[in-house]
Amino acid sequence: MATHAHHHHQEPTGDGLADAARATLEGRNEQWTPMRAAIFDALAAEDKPASAYDIADTVSKARGKRVAPNSVYRILDLFVANNIAMRVESANAYIANAHPGCHHDCIFLVCDTCGQVTHIDDDPITGSLRSAAEKAGFVPVRPVIEVRGTCSACH
Repeated sequence: MATHAHHHHQEPTGDGLADAARATLEGRNEQWTPMRAAIFDALAAEDKPASAYDIADTVSKARGKRVAPNSVYRILDLFVANNIAMRVESANAYIANAHPGCHHDCIFLVCDTCGQVTHIDDDPITGSLRSAAEKAGFVPVRPVIEVRGTCSACH
């Protein structure tokens, strides 16, 4: 794991992001189907974390036929497993990973006022958390760190 800290603000937009997500998924021997593309595009267009139900509604309207939230959940789980989306646990919602090739344990700053989420990477903090878990005899899979509060725009 790298030892550095840098910040990513979640503002995923553009064809370049979809291309990077597609390349990441295909690089892991997964298909980039039209439904997966539609779900990724809907997720990337959101300005804050979106639930599977929100995404299902968006894709249903765009396609003119109902898309089941269960199908969306399966695809979102695939996206999370392949680092092209991230799950904000406390909101049961998802955001597109603006840096699909960048592998870090995520720290989310969640604004309780506007719902915006800022994703920061701080490998020393998450590395310490993983080490503490391992010292306790626990095998960590993915640390979940979320800080709830008020963003600078709402403060």
